[in-house]
Amino acid sequence: MKKILRTSETHPLTWWLNENQDVVWIKEYKKKGGYLAFEKAIKSIAPSEIIKIVKDSELRGRGGAGFYTGVKWSLMSTDENINIRYLLCNADEMEPGTYKDKFLMEKIPHQLIEGILISSLALRVSRSYIFLRGEYIRAENILRQAISEAKKYGYIGNNVFGSNLSFEIFLHSGAGRYICGEETALINSLEGRRANPRFKPPFPASVGVWGKPTCINNVETLSNIPPIILNGVQWYKNLSKSLDTGTKIMGFSGKVKNPGLWELPFGITAREILEDYAGGMNDGLTLKAWQPGGASTEFLTYEHIDIPMDFSSVSRAGSRLGTALAMAVDNTVNMVSLVRNIEEFFSRESCGWCTPCRDGLPWIVFILRDLEKFKGHKDDVKLLEELCYRLGPGKTFCAHAPGAIAPLRSAIKYFRQEFDSCLESSQIINIKFIKGVQPNNKI
Repeated sequence: MKKILRTSETHPLTWWLNENQDVVWIKEYKKKGGYLAFEKAIKSIAPSEIIKIVKDSELRGRGGAGFYTGVKWSLMSTDENINIRYLLCNADEMEPGTYKDKFLMEKIPHQLIEGILISSLALRVSRSYIFLRGEYIRAENILRQAISEAKKYGYIGNNVFGSNLSFEIFLHSGAGRYICGEETALINSLEGRRANPRFKPPFPASVGVWGKPTCINNVETLSNIPPIILNGVQWYKNLSKSLDTGTKIMGFSGKVKNPGLWELPFGITAREILEDYAGGMNDGLTLKAWQPGGASTEFLTYEHIDIPMDFSSVSRAGSRLGTALAMAVDNTVNMVSLVRNIEEFFSRESCGWCTPCRDGLPWIVFILRDLEKFKGHKDDVKLLEELCYRLGPGKTFCAHAPGAIAPLRSAIKYFRQEFDSCLESSQIINIKFIKGVQPNNKI
């Protein structure tokens, strides 16, 4: 397995790490050059120029969608009459198999805080929120202590560096819902409402938290801001091997020899991550399929293992980069059972707002459970394909259902014989068909 030599020039997110994995608190962070980017920004760079730098860096959001951060920032209202704006850090990391934001918050919390402060400066925001996944108790304790340290050192509070600028960061621990990954559901939850997505437009950049302009960025995205400000756009672009700029926390889980995550340049191939960093599959196992970046991304097969890990290349292969924490599926795993497990999660996490998602996902689970027990009807696979269409992009209120059916649709595409084999026994099962609404005593 390849040993990583982390330096500030090549690994801007993780070079701060201690070998013993202890938290990098503020004294050590400052000793290594922490908060220099914030000092540089507040003393010598205008807010509009910070936005231009981030836009020129072509930093893309690290939460999964990959929207350009600088473009997103430029959508925020610049109306001088609006004196309240918010920055909302999405730390509600609930994508199964993904824990990169947890890692960054628990190991280098001040990198995130510095990123929030620079972003707040650029967006003319004085109050920011970190919406943290409720189960991340250790991260919560570390962030609270780190925020307290930043206040003590004068980075958070009134008249920062003798200016007329004030910054506050509030930590909000969520109640635990996958749907809070959707921006407007996150806003509703922060406001104490049910975590349902909102109609768009208006978009959060115009009407967000408590009706004020709001920018929402992911933990890893904000952690990229300090090195970009400190080292410049061209340096940041040169870190990558592809058109997507910078580095990314990537990883592999599943039955591999060395599961984990590593900061790597965009454009590295999935094979390099699997074999050079994760050590390859466990002895006696072979790679059957893999998901590039979370449970909501389409399955790819061994044939795709040499694709570069960046947004465009993974999309052309038929999936999404997502969070870039890949999951390996070995040759002993039955795809019907695996997909049933994934769909149970997404069905449970549906907010219930729109009918296709609320009713469609439980039906998918019922069908998959029957198939798993060899009790499927001969048309069940066709019905699953139709449900994938009915719950696809553009047919539901938000992206939850399209993400939920992505693994099912791709599993049927690549491993249809496994689904069809679950129908064989159904030919001899006496299935009772019911047409229309029936009174209970006739069922």
